[in-house]
Amino acid sequence: MLSRHHDPIAAIATAPGRGAVGIVRVSSPQDLTPLVAAVCGKALKAREATYLPFRDAAGAAIDQGLALLFPAPHSYTGEHVLELQAHGGPVVLQLLLARCLEAGREQGLALRLAEPGEFTQRAFLNGKLDLAQAEAVSDLIDASTEAAARSASRALGGALSGEVGELCDALIKLRMLVEATLDFPEEEIDFLQQADALGRLSRLQQRLDAVLDRTRQGALLREGIKVVLAGQPNVGKSSLLNALAGAELAIVTPIPGTTRDKVSQTIQIEGVPLHISDTAGLRDTEDEVERIGVARSWEAIADADVILFLHDLTRVGQADYEGEDRLISARLANVSAERILQVFNKSDAPNAAPVPEGALSLSAKSGAGLQALRQRLLQQVGWQATPEGLYIARERHVQALRRTREHLDMAQAVAHQQPPALDLLAEELRLAHDALGEITGAFSADDLLGEIFSKFCIGK
Repeated sequence: MLSRHHDPIAAIATAPGRGAVGIVRVSSPQDLTPLVAAVCGKALKAREATYLPFRDAAGAAIDQGLALLFPAPHSYTGEHVLELQAHGGPVVLQLLLARCLEAGREQGLALRLAEPGEFTQRAFLNGKLDLAQAEAVSDLIDASTEAAARSASRALGGALSGEVGELCDALIKLRMLVEATLDFPEEEIDFLQQADALGRLSRLQQRLDAVLDRTRQGALLREGIKVVLAGQPNVGKSSLLNALAGAELAIVTPIPGTTRDKVSQTIQIEGVPLHISDTAGLRDTEDEVERIGVARSWEAIADADVILFLHDLTRVGQADYEGEDRLISARLANVSAERILQVFNKSDAPNAAPVPEGALSLSAKSGAGLQALRQRLLQQVGWQATPEGLYIARERHVQALRRTREHLDMAQAVAHQQPPALDLLAEELRLAHDALGEITGAFSADDLLGEIFSKFCIGK
C-alpha cells in the first residue's frame, strides 16, 4: 500500500447498506478542480457545503446532495479532499463512485479505489495524526461499549500520544546527557553524578510504570476479556451464561451433554467487554459429536484470559463426580492458576453442600452471587481504574512499553556497574527510545503499517 500512497483514491465512506445519507470521498495530492467541475458542474468554495446535482458523463443528474471541497493541507488526509453527500442507497452510491472514477480518467487523474484504511493512513503519513491516534480512529468505530468509545475518543485527541511524548522528551534529555559524556571519558563519572543521571533514570522508570498501568487498563477496554465457562456436564454452565447475558442464549436441560458446541456472548461490566463462552461439558464420551465439542472446549480454555471452573454443590462429595473433577483439575495443571477462578454453583439448592471457605458461590438460577462474580472477574484481570480519564490502547502498545521498561532496567544495571560502561548505557537508552517511538509511529516498519491499516474499513 505504501508504494502507491501518491495515487488519487476514492471510496464510499459510509457503511454498506441503506441509509438516509451516504458519502463518497476522494483524496488526491493533485488539484481536484477538474474533477469537481466534471461531477458537480461548477466550482466549489473551500470548506463550504453546496447543494447541487451530481452529474453523469452526459450531464444528467445521478442524485442531488451536498458537495464539500477541502483543499490541502486543511483536510483529514492532508491532501485535497472532495466529499459528496448523497442519498444512502447502495446503488446510488455505487453510481456516484463509478462516476468519480470515470471523471478522473477523463481529466487525466489516475483515480483508483481506496484500500482499507488508506484515507487514515494518508493522514498518518502526512502528519495529521500519529500512529496511536490513527489506530484510535478504528477503535472508536469498533467500540463495543460506551466506556470504550469515550476512551477511544481521548486517544484520538492525543491522550496516549501526549504521555508517550513526555516520556520521549525525558528520555532524549537523558540520552543527550549520557552521550555527551562519551566525549570526555576522564570526567564522565563526576559529570553524571552532578547531573543526577541515576535519579533521572529512576524517575523515568516510575513515570513509565504509571503509563504502562494505564495502558494495560485501556487495552482491557479495547480487547475485552475472554472468559470460558468450564466444568462437567450439568454443573450449570449454560444457566450461568444465560444469567450473565440476561437472555436465553443456551439450551438448558437436565440431560447431560446438551451443549455440544461453543456458545458465545459479549456483555459488559463497568464498560469492560467480556466475551463469555459456554462450552461442552468436560468428560469422556462415546458420542462422536459431543467428543468434537469437548475438544473445542479445551481449545477455548487454552485461549481464555479467565477460566470459570464451575462446580455443582449438589454433587460435591459424590465419588464419581469428585473423580471427574480431579481429572479436569489435573489437565488444567499446566494452566496458570491466575487464569482459573473456582466457582460453586447451585448454592440455593436444598441439598447443596457447604461452600469451601473463601470460595465464590452463586446460584445461576436465582441470580444470587452474580454481582460478586462480576466484580471478581474484573479483579482477576487487574481492572482497577474507572473508565473516566482512560485512553484506549492496544496490546502492541503494552508490549512496546514493556520492552521500553526492559531496556531501562538494563540501563539501570549498567549504570550501577563500577565503572559504568557508558557506551552500553547509551545503547540501552537508544533501544528504549526506539521502543517508545513504535507507539506513535516515529519508528515503524512498513509491514507494521500495512498490518494496522489493512484492518480498517474501506473509506476510512
